[in-house]
Amino acid sequence: MKDADKFYINGEWVAPSSTEMLDVINPATGGVIGQIAMGNKVDVDAAVAAAKEAFKTFSKTSKEQRLALLGRIIEAYKNKIGAIAKTVSEEMGAPMGLATAAQAPAGLGHLIFAQKALENFTFSQDKGTSHVVREPIGVCGLITPWNWPMNQIAAKVGPAIAAGCTMVLKPSEIAPFNAILFAEIMHEAGTPPGVFNLINGDGTNVGVAMSGHPDIDMMSFTGSTRAGISVAQESAHTVKRVAQELGGKSANIILDDADFASVIARDTVGMCMNTGQSCNAPSRMLVPASRMAEAAAIAKATAEKISVGDPKEASTQVGPLVSALQFEKVQALIQKGIDEGAQLEAGGVGRPDGLDQGYFVKPTIFSNVNNDMSIAREEIFGPVLSLIGYKDEAEAVAIANDTVYGLSAYVSSNDLERAKKVAAQLRAGNVHINGANVDINAPFGGYKQSGNGREFSEWGMEEFLETKAILGYSPVQK
Repeated sequence: MKDADKFYINGEWVAPSSTEMLDVINPATGGVIGQIAMGNKVDVDAAVAAAKEAFKTFSKTSKEQRLALLGRIIEAYKNKIGAIAKTVSEEMGAPMGLATAAQAPAGLGHLIFAQKALENFTFSQDKGTSHVVREPIGVCGLITPWNWPMNQIAAKVGPAIAAGCTMVLKPSEIAPFNAILFAEIMHEAGTPPGVFNLINGDGTNVGVAMSGHPDIDMMSFTGSTRAGISVAQESAHTVKRVAQELGGKSANIILDDADFASVIARDTVGMCMNTGQSCNAPSRMLVPASRMAEAAAIAKATAEKISVGDPKEASTQVGPLVSALQFEKVQALIQKGIDEGAQLEAGGVGRPDGLDQGYFVKPTIFSNVNNDMSIAREEIFGPVLSLIGYKDEAEAVAIANDTVYGLSAYVSSNDLERAKKVAAQLRAGNVHINGANVDINAPFGGYKQSGNGREFSEWGMEEFLETKAILGYSPVQK
């Protein structure tokens, strides 16, 4: 890919400070599809300096100027949406149907909603004799993951632009080419030099340098809880703001009055979407213990019909896992589920029949899972569903909340009011009732070890703003 051996700094594609390159792998074949330059602290310093200088003027732009810029970014994104879908599919294995219908459009959606949030946002208000203003926080470090790469880039960049911030983006080195396309979009849209900067690299050499950098005012990170802890620790040295969207182990409560045949089938397919590589995946399905066999039979039959294969094929529902490392992790956890006594209903270790290369796994269903088992505690990040039994509604809620995570939760019932009451008891940042999809209008983020802060729309924009109170702004009324 053009410019993969360069970084985008201060409005230009520039040579990196070192010659280190990294292979980018197509997970469907295991073959190399290209290389990217790998950055280090020297490159981070250059990008941060550009962003710091640009902040002096960009932070003072009007709402109208930033609205116009977002409009140009949106139009440039539309022109590249097909290339984005193809690139995401090649580098992280999403089926082309999913890449075209969800992965690429998600980024566009976040940009549009950031523009709408800016249109309606009030940056100042009077409170008594004081005046309260919301100002851009400064230079922002953005670190994004490989599983929904463009979704997360746009979910950070759009609100940061709307707020008047400048930024340095480090995308995942596993799926980096979509970010290069995004940098081209920002350039074509006429983004002022230094406002948006892109450096490729790993967490050790670039992520740590960004998190600890004294001239970065805020870190926005999406990824694993383990990596998020590292970002927070490095950021603590300069007491910068940290917003994080981390791991999850989301419970999916199927209440006894739900239509099991349709709901369990729907949610089994949903769990396997994106090869189970979604932080909000409903990976723990809670069903009445007395109906475990019935639920397991539905999930098994559904999983066995899911088409796993080449992401380029129109019939493919599930592509490969993203990497050899992820493949080995998922295989080990499936084996651990078997070893710990869960009942294997479908799938299991090994590749699906007929797929001898690439990082493909079998959609796997375990029933009679205990919530203390590894497959119920750890974020697998693969198409592995654990069915856990409960005796009554109170126990279902208790099991759902018995996790260190709290990103998402799910509830299904034929009685909407009953589902709402259960939803109110769940310790998660997002609760989906009866299969409701993610909503960009609503805040996205988690409780507990699933992170802090919120993304999407005006909620995401607020993360990039500081609040200033100007006291004595108005004379005291006598």
